[in-house]
Order: sequence, then structure tokens, then C-alpha cells
Amino acid sequence: MENRIRVARAEVRMTQQQLSEAIGVSRQTINAIESGRFVPSTVLALKMARLFKKPVEELFQLEEED
Repeated sequence: MENRIRVARAEVRMTQQQLSEAIGVSRQTINAIESGRFVPSTVLALKMARLFKKPVEELFQLEEED
């Protein structure tokens, strides 16, 4: 799964720490999601989409092999 969380954060000048506090996870979780080591739950993906005011599909995309 690919994601555009780092790009979405940069667009609003938000740090990983600020995002983690806004959605109730650790900064390490945000780092793991951005680097592709962790696939977020549906609830976390929806929280991020709501925060960035973007559709989930704009933040997360399945790769061909997914």
C-alpha cells in the first residue's frame, strides 16, 4: 500500500508529532505509516482523511500486487 501522508502533512506544515497528537497515536506510528512499514486501521485512515479534508483514496492507494 502506498500513501501520501507525508505530502498531506507538508501541505499544511504539520509535524509527525502534531499529526500523532491530533489522531491519538504515537509519532513512531506516523513514521511507520509514512515509510510503509505499518498499514493503518480503517479508523486511523478515516481520522487522517477527516483531518486533512481529503478522501481516503487520495491518501492511500493499493499497489498492483496488493
